[in-house]
Amino acid sequence: LRVQTRLEIAKLHHEMDNVTMIYVTHDQVEAMTLADRICVLRDGVVEQVGTPAELYDRPNSLFVAGFIGSPKMNFLTGPIAEGHGCHTLGVRAEHIDVVEEGAAWTGTVVHAEDLGSDNFLFVDIGAGEPVVVRQPGKLHIGYGATLGLRPAPDHLHRFDKAGAPLR
Repeated sequence: LRVQTRLEIAKLHHEMDNVTMIYVTHDQVEAMTLADRICVLRDGVVEQVGTPAELYDRPNSLFVAGFIGSPKMNFLTGPIAEGHGCHTLGVRAEHIDVVEEGAAWTGTVVHAEDLGSDNFLFVDIGAGEPVVVRQPGKLHIGYGATLGLRPAPDHLHRFDKAGAPLR
């Protein structure tokens, strides 16, 4: 929905005290901005029910982790994931820092998007798909730059082969 329409729906919801609204959408931005609680369905089966923050911070499946959030969560497999004791390692773009020392991963920028308040760097670390890194502000890092990256250890999501979280 357009931002104005979302604002109107949110206003109506807050004005109608003690009224339950069920809102169905395929747009996760709408769900995250309008809902007190979200039910994520996959092929008609409930994957997870919780607050927007719960789904974002503690996804109950690889599917939910990839569905909630923009950009979607980075997923790494192979030696990097195995080094963390899992089949798939997930980390969100805002939980990866560009560092000069103490890098866990080193890679090459293959694409950069300057959105004004944020920069999105797509970094090839040799793990399949490029890792997306969100950096605030006016960061001028362009194509071909070599970067050291360090994910925030408290924000790593580990999943088994079936896509269930390992906690």
